[in-house]
Amino acid sequence: METFLNMKKNGSLAIHCVVNGPIQTNTYFAVSGDEAVIIDPAWEGERLAEVLAERCPGARVVAIICTHGHADHIGGVAGLRRALGGDVPFMISEVDAGIMAGAIASMRDMWGFDHEMPPTPDRLLREGDTVAFGDVELQVMATPGHTPGGIVLFCAASTGNVAFVGDTLFPGAHGRTDLEGGSEKQVIDSLGKMGAFLPGDTLCLIGHNDTTIIADELQNNLFMRRGLRHYR
Repeated sequence: METFLNMKKNGSLAIHCVVNGPIQTNTYFAVSGDEAVIIDPAWEGERLAEVLAERCPGARVVAIICTHGHADHIGGVAGLRRALGGDVPFMISEVDAGIMAGAIASMRDMWGFDHEMPPTPDRLLREGDTVAFGDVELQVMATPGHTPGGIVLFCAASTGNVAFVGDTLFPGAHGRTDLEGGSEKQVIDSLGKMGAFLPGDTLCLIGHNDTTIIADELQNNLFMRRGLRHYR
């Protein structure tokens, strides 16, 4: 099946995971050469900047990217910007940029956790966009369902295929769809899209808990297998 993704492996990517925030979100430091991208900073952005300096000394952050607009994935953006400097661009999908304030309010109402509102995004991401750093690039795939504008960030690096999937995919399952803007149909379609276009050996770095690979999900995830019907 023809894909819009560039599958040519190029460059090296190192990944560091920091579990943070009140509901244990996985924040990722993606590092290539002397440049880094921070993905889904959940909480206490200033502390995340300190951890980055400890784990990846000398790495210069060139972007902060959120896979979706829920509070537990955007709550550290403002603090990171203060710690790193206002010139580090914040990126999120155009659709989910519009749900951030409501998502923070919902988290406060449901759980009692208060997250700081991120600054206005510097770049609104759409499917097919790329974010280059070091000698690799992240490719944007639109995967609505958990939120209206959720995205997956795919990287075809010489060190291996990697996808930062946010809360769209969980091992054998998908992210919840009962929050505002969620859609069971859309998330199943998105899982099918991932199964159709991402290589089987793609390591999926998930928003909470453990990792998985696409080949295992094609075998064991009934939701992904249902979604694949749209791509056959």
